[in-house]
Amino acid sequence: MKKYFLSFSFAVIVATASVAQRTPQASPGSSIVQTVGITDFTVKYSRPGIKGRSVFGENTPLAPIGQLWRTGANQSTILEASTDFTFGDKIVAAGKYALFSIPNKAKWVVILNKNLTGGTEGYKESDDAARVEIAPLAGEFKETFEINFSNVSDSTTLLNIEWGAVTVPVKLSVATHALTLASLDKAVQDKPEDVQTLQSAAGYLLLKNQDLPKALALADKAIGLKENWSNQWIKAQILDKLGKTTEALPAAQKAITLGTAAPDGAFNFYKTQIAKSITDMQAKIPAIDVKAKGKKKKK
Repeated sequence: MKKYFLSFSFAVIVATASVAQRTPQASPGSSIVQTVGITDFTVKYSRPGIKGRSVFGENTPLAPIGQLWRTGANQSTILEASTDFTFGDKIVAAGKYALFSIPNKAKWVVILNKNLTGGTEGYKESDDAARVEIAPLAGEFKETFEINFSNVSDSTTLLNIEWGAVTVPVKLSVATHALTLASLDKAVQDKPEDVQTLQSAAGYLLLKNQDLPKALALADKAIGLKENWSNQWIKAQILDKLGKTTEALPAAQKAITLGTAAPDGAFNFYKTQIAKSITDMQAKIPAIDVKAKGKKKKK
């Protein structure tokens, strides 16, 4: 019994010590992830509060005007990008960077630096990966320092540095279309017999209206491996965009037949759209046939 009591007491002491190791921080840590196209941007930083002090002043201890600031608190703020990107107007390689800034009334200098652990003391301009000037904007008052993303599209976003009534928006952009094409080409090379990979590549080219003959070849290969309503529907749309409506119609009709025989959630979502496209194609074919006959008579 005594041994049991001692063991239990030891366990309580260890547990209490473990809990006690973590205490609230004056500037708590935070992280945010934003996907732009197929690129992931991650920011890890600490969030100081104003707490009645002056921000962006001449002699403020928080973020002094004209002086290098770690753009956060505690340790360096880290921005990570999963692909190459453009920071403002500077091209930057994929990877992790420390985010620094030099606040000024007219324009801020916002910096990405390769030294992740040096802080302001170990900062060297020669380690900069990018340095851009951004005009600050008047924004909604923020008691707690914040970094966020806004105006997200498939290739651009704004990285916003916000504190007090100041917002500094830095434009980030990525070559999403080129990255996606390269990724799809590699996927097709790696899995040339995978139906879903072939369909995805064909579907993306169709969506972007790019290289439709290549998209058609990919769709035909997928159909040859394993025909389904989806690859027939992709083929029908490609043919219709290529102006081959008489060939597109039977492919669309086959998509309806296959989907009806083995429906899934995706087909149930698209079947109305496919049916409408069939009606539209049928309406176009008589006009196409008339034009074709007219050309034959002239010869």
